[in-house]
Amino acid sequence: MIKFLKKAALAFSVAVVTSPAFAVVDTSAVTGELAEAGKAVAIVGGAVLSVYIGIKVFKFIQKAMA
Repeated sequence: MIKFLKKAALAFSVAVVTSPAFAVVDTSAVTGELAEAGKAVAIVGGAVLSVYIGIKVFKFIQKAMA
């Protein structure tokens, strides 16, 4: 009887723990925010890269004229 109760308790706890794993969660808001954040990061990254390349080109031209 004790083994049966232990198995039943285990089965119940597994059912309780795993049931939220199958719940439908709306993630469209989160993915939309991440997409917008990705666009902002790409813009800032492009600006930083442009400044870096501009500095390198300026130094290259400065060395060529010296």
